[in-house]
Amino acid sequence: MPNDSNPLLSEEFRIPFDRIRAEHVEPAIQRLLAEARENVESIAGGRELRTFANTMTPFDALTERLDYAMGVVRHLEGVATYPELRAAYNAVQPEVSEFYSSIPLHEGLYQAVKAYAQTEEAARLTGTPKRFLTKTLDAFRRHGAELGPAGKKRLAEIDVELAKLTTKFSENVLDSTNAFELILTDPAQLAGLPPSAVEAARQSAQSKGVEGWRFTLQGPSYLALMTYLDDAGIREKVYRAFVTRASSGEYDNRERVARILELRREKARLLGFADFSDLVLDDRMAHTGARAQEFLDDLRVKTERHFQRENEELAAFRRRIELDRARPLELWDTGYYAEKMRTALYDFDEETLRPYFPLDHVVAGMFDIYHRLFGIRVTEEHGVPVWDPQVKYYKIHDETTAEFLGAFYADFHPRENKRGGAWMDAFLTGQPTATGYTPHLGLICGNLTSPVGEKPALLTHREVETIFHEFGHLLHHCLSRVEIRSLAGANVAWDFVELPSQIMENWCWDRQSLGLFARHYQSGDPIPEDLYQKMKRARTFRAANAQMRQLSFGCVDLALHRCWSAAADGDVIAYSRNQMQAFSPAPLPPEHAMIAAFTHLFASPVGYGAAYYSYKWSEVLDADAFTRFQEHGIFSREVGQAFREKILAKGDSEDPAELYRGFMGRDPEQRPLLVRLGLA
Repeated sequence: MPNDSNPLLSEEFRIPFDRIRAEHVEPAIQRLLAEARENVESIAGGRELRTFANTMTPFDALTERLDYAMGVVRHLEGVATYPELRAAYNAVQPEVSEFYSSIPLHEGLYQAVKAYAQTEEAARLTGTPKRFLTKTLDAFRRHGAELGPAGKKRLAEIDVELAKLTTKFSENVLDSTNAFELILTDPAQLAGLPPSAVEAARQSAQSKGVEGWRFTLQGPSYLALMTYLDDAGIREKVYRAFVTRASSGEYDNRERVARILELRREKARLLGFADFSDLVLDDRMAHTGARAQEFLDDLRVKTERHFQRENEELAAFRRRIELDRARPLELWDTGYYAEKMRTALYDFDEETLRPYFPLDHVVAGMFDIYHRLFGIRVTEEHGVPVWDPQVKYYKIHDETTAEFLGAFYADFHPRENKRGGAWMDAFLTGQPTATGYTPHLGLICGNLTSPVGEKPALLTHREVETIFHEFGHLLHHCLSRVEIRSLAGANVAWDFVELPSQIMENWCWDRQSLGLFARHYQSGDPIPEDLYQKMKRARTFRAANAQMRQLSFGCVDLALHRCWSAAADGDVIAYSRNQMQAFSPAPLPPEHAMIAAFTHLFASPVGYGAAYYSYKWSEVLDADAFTRFQEHGIFSREVGQAFREKILAKGDSEDPAELYRGFMGRDPEQRPLLVRLGLA
């Protein structure tokens, strides 16, 4: 195959997803790796006077073409995988990982940057270029540039092994999730399920050519069953399957988790840090694992009494409705009885909202809201190559200048060749030109309720929040105005990166903004006022349990990366289970192995490892920052433009604490989050 026919070898804004095949991966990546290595040597071997233009600018672009190609391949392996593509990705990934790990260990490259840092030009730098130079030098040191040859060799070995382990971890989670299915053939067993879940299960069964109703461990199917199904025996079976994914048999991740933790610890100590949390958080807002732990502990203290009260109330509720038949609550019961209690307290059933959230209306309304706030227009374009017929493509323009700011793909529904969860990613980062910037290109993905029969996709309110959340990340990328590629968009500290996404969820709760998209899919009527009030009242129902669940993930993450050792603490799965028990509303079953499928922590060499706390950290920021919109009007163009200019456009061009102060005029306060959750 001639290289010039390989679609991965050229950066195309309209990515030719219809032409990319597994056989393109290895030849393209090998060629781009060779090119990137030449770029390294070109910078390192330069003999002319060091300048920003001949040192830092090419350093910023060093891996741009490789980033693009690997990003496309990694994306396809996550959303449209098949055996040949997975094999090709696994074949190139270790060498690519080894190359990326080698960059900060390249002595000549480090010396080139250090030499530039000693020049008069470097001393005169200000703003983003100065930050780029400072962060580059810090990153070199943090990644081992000052280690000796043996240390550098070992660090590279660790990074390659971590890449292999975490890739296999992710594959095992996907495969073990897909390996489970529950086929029900007796309609009586479906008692309690809403019609939407029954129809989806019927459609799932038909897609597999089987009779009855098919349930899986994918989000929409699993959550509906655990929330509504009357049959406790079936709920227990599915719950146990979910919390033991990737913990036994051919997909067992147990030893893999322990090895990942051991390697991360070794890497941190090799680089002079006490543990992996201090390494990861060194350039984030929290800075140390200890400070992140203090943050979580503080929230836990403020939440625990509410948590105990909520659980006592739920147990009492079950006793009231079941009398002598009531048993102690198990974890496969809590969601089910909580939903019944919420319905009883607030006369509110989450399912009654679904007809008001048809996907297309939600998306159109979301675009309208952020047009009002940020002065952007989003339009769909047809005929663009995509990886699945469900995928849509949109363009973003500035309303005032008509500038083409960026474009993105949206892939909202689950498939068996697609990983779970919801996420945003970037393909291309716009570069400065004489007249502005070239456009950005990104994507948002979810695993939301699919259309059933003739009905459109009718979403839960939580799924609506998910779309707004991921679109916030997307806007952080597409509205970026940072001249340094590696500091642009969402390339910010991970305890700051969730602010632009989580703040967007607030518009899913306001009556005015709901009026723009929450319309009955048949009648077009808005959410009735009484239903809206019930929804608002129910918002803080069991909020302490929701908060404790997030705190449990953050705390077990830090415990694993700061404290756990195989010698002292034994089995990592049992250790994790014991750590999480204090945060659970009911006893964790002895086989509970959620950590073996915790992709946030273990599906990439770093990921959210030692950083899961950042969701809550960012939630504090988002609740506090939203108070400015509440004070001036939730459609305030003035406040919206300030957020766009001071947060979304800035990327990592300034310290995030300074960016926050620039928008709010002060440091963040914790109280707005507690008020929003009803825990103040």
